[in-house]
Formats: sequence, structure tokens, C-alpha cells
Amino acid sequence: MHDGGLTRCAEVESCALWRILDATRHLAAPLGVDEILQRATASALRVLDADRVSVFLHDAKTDELYLKVSTCFPEIRSRELPDGMGSPNPHDAPQVIRISAHSGIAGETAQRRRLINVPDCYADPRFNMEVDRETGYITKCLLSVPLLGVDETLVGVLQVLNKRSGAFNEDDEQIATILAAQCAVALQRAMLMEEYVLKQKMERDLLLAREIQLSALPRHMPALAGYEFAAWSRPADETGGDTYDAVTLGEERVALLMADATGHGIGPALSASQLRAMFRMGLLLGADLGELMSKINHQLHADLPADRFITAFAGILDRSENRIRYHSGGQAPLMHYRAEQDRVDWLEASTLPLGILASVPFIPPPPIELRPGDIFALISDGFFEAANRAGEQFGKHRIEELIRSRHREPLDEIRSELCDAVRDFAGDGPQEDDMTIVLVRRDAPPAAR
Repeated sequence: MHDGGLTRCAEVESCALWRILDATRHLAAPLGVDEILQRATASALRVLDADRVSVFLHDAKTDELYLKVSTCFPEIRSRELPDGMGSPNPHDAPQVIRISAHSGIAGETAQRRRLINVPDCYADPRFNMEVDRETGYITKCLLSVPLLGVDETLVGVLQVLNKRSGAFNEDDEQIATILAAQCAVALQRAMLMEEYVLKQKMERDLLLAREIQLSALPRHMPALAGYEFAAWSRPADETGGDTYDAVTLGEERVALLMADATGHGIGPALSASQLRAMFRMGLLLGADLGELMSKINHQLHADLPADRFITAFAGILDRSENRIRYHSGGQAPLMHYRAEQDRVDWLEASTLPLGILASVPFIPPPPIELRPGDIFALISDGFFEAANRAGEQFGKHRIEELIRSRHREPLDEIRSELCDAVRDFAGDGPQEDDMTIVLVRRDAPPAAR
């Protein structure tokens, strides 16, 4: 009898070993996260002879455990859990349930990073019986095992409910620990791979978005007799919230636009592109500048989130008058270099940024009169607020000094020198904000050059 008992024990151990090896083989396959979760729950049911299994994954950003795939709570997957047990996250699929990584048996398992064996759930104060009351399922015993990846990184928690032949024993704990280790490594590998693939796709999409955004900018500045133009823009990220435009209106006029949407990235880029499209459409329809800006502001107020707005300058240069009539919604300071006096005037915005209020008065400010040799510049915050290692900003005075000392050079060279000066000032630190500049100069008589 003694020998027979040993033989049966060996057979049981051998059977358990083969089941673990079989589960490991399935988990080692190059699968996605969802497939691994399905196989992990199926393997745990089979290997541990359990009734139900769930796998919680750990969200490090929110420090929550979320139940994405489970055989435990099919009745409440799309319903709100009882108080204290969390609820479906509106950003997740309907079956995802989130709980704090510090509550309940699952939370204690995650925090202690140790297996918890509960032989009688209703006798354990940590167990929340509300789930059983809600579902009608009776949880008798429970194994809760941490899923620890490389470097003891918390991947999640595996919970196995109700062994069919009684409570979970030490052998079950050992089997569950081995299975959880294999499951954690497989999940971590799959999650990292999915994150890598998603990142690569996002980078490709952002690169394409950057190319589209930059290609939408004017390839060439307008040709207007007696005037010279230059412009340049570089986003801080792959896409930015700055844009500019220059549109020829017959032989005598050029419309100028520069806009800066709050923030940088895809959202602000789309907002800036929307403004530019509306501006161009209004010009084609022959709208009055003030009326056009009022309608653009009203539409942006309806479209933008409450915490977003766009600063924008819109003006029309008329060479017959040598004046720029404009509205500046929050876009400031505006630079006017007066060649005859060799001085720079800084002009303030004429009204509020666009999108803040539905109705904003667009009262035209005095036009900017350009004398021979004068330069008018639209410069975004990325120039003024560029900071060095000491935290000092580039500021208006450095721009003013460079314009005054280089005002006779071609505008493209002035623009290039200004960009170089900002880069040298800021050093090798990252560009913190989008940078855009539009320059206009009235030609000076040859004798004055």
C-alpha cells in the first residue's frame, strides 16, 4: 500500500508537471495580449481544476487593476460594480472593470507581491461578498497570485476561484506560482510589443501629419511691387499649433495671417489649420476683414474646448496706401521697425484671442503705415520665450537689436540670423514652443540703402 501511495503521488505530480509544461508551451507562442489572457485563464482552469479564473492587469499610470478578460463576472461585465468595487471605465471596452490597486484581496496581492490563499472566503474580512450577492455566484475558496514580470515589475494579479475538489493546497499554490510566472513574462512581452508597434504607428502618423501641415504653408511668398516678404515656421513637436499665410489679392494687396493655437501637437495643429481654411475662404468670398474675423471667432468658440483658444493676426497690406489694416486677436507683440528713426515700435493686440467669447468687438486699430525701409514682423512666442540654461528668455530687446543692426539685409537672411541667434541663446535644450515668423519690408530708395 505504501508503494502504491507513492506511485499515485508520482503520477499526480507527473500529470501536474505535464499540464504546466503544456500551459507554458501555449503561453510562449508569439501572441497578442488578449490571446494570452484567454489562454492564461483556460490554462489556470485546467491545471488547477478550478471553476472560475480572472486576470487583472495593472495600469501603472492610474495605479489600478483592470479586469479585461475573465470567466468570473460574465453577468456584470457591462454593468456597474457594487460600491467599493470600481466600475467600468468609459474609455475602455464595455467589459473592462477597474478597481484600486490598494483595495481588496487583489489589491493586497499586488501591494505585497505575494500569493494569498483564502480557504474560506466568507470567513475572510478582506473578501467583498457584494459581488456574490450581485451575481448569485458563491465564492468558496480563492487563490490570488501576483503576476510579476522582469525586474519584479507588477503586471497584474491572477485569481483562481473554487477548486472543484475542495480548498487549494500547497501543491496548488506552487503550481499557481509557476503558472503565474510564465503568464506574467508572456503578458509583459506582448504588452511591450503592442506598445512598441503602437508607438511606431503613432510616429509614422505624426510624421505624415507634420509633412501635411508644413506642405500646406505657402511654398513661395507673394510678389508685390515695392515690397519684400519672408516667412518660416518650425513646430516644437511633430505637429504644432502655429500657422501663417500670405494671399495675393489682385495687383495691389496681400492678405497676411499668423495664428498660434494654445498647446502644440495634433489638436492645436487641426485648430490652426481650421482657422487658416476659414480665413482663405472668407477672402475668396470678398468678406470685410472685421466681419470675417468675427465669424471665425464665433465658429472657433463653438468648436474649441473651453480651455482652448487661438491668438491670430489678420491684416491686408495695400501698396497703393502703403498701409496694413489689421485685427490682432491676442497676437502680440507686433514689431514695426521705423527706418527713418532707426527705432522699433512694439504694438499690442487689438482684441481678445479667438474662441474665448462668442461675440467679440472687432474695432479696427489705426493702420500700420510703412515708410521706405520699414519692416513689419509677426513673431510667435517661441522666439520671445526661448530660454537659456539660466532660465532667461530671449525677449524683445534681442530681437530689436538684431533687426536694427541687420535691417538692410535681405529678409531671408535676417530671418535666418534671428533663428540662429535664438538657437545659440537656448543652447542644446529642446525647443519648448512652436516658432513662426513673417517679415514684410517696404523697399527703400537706392540712395538710402
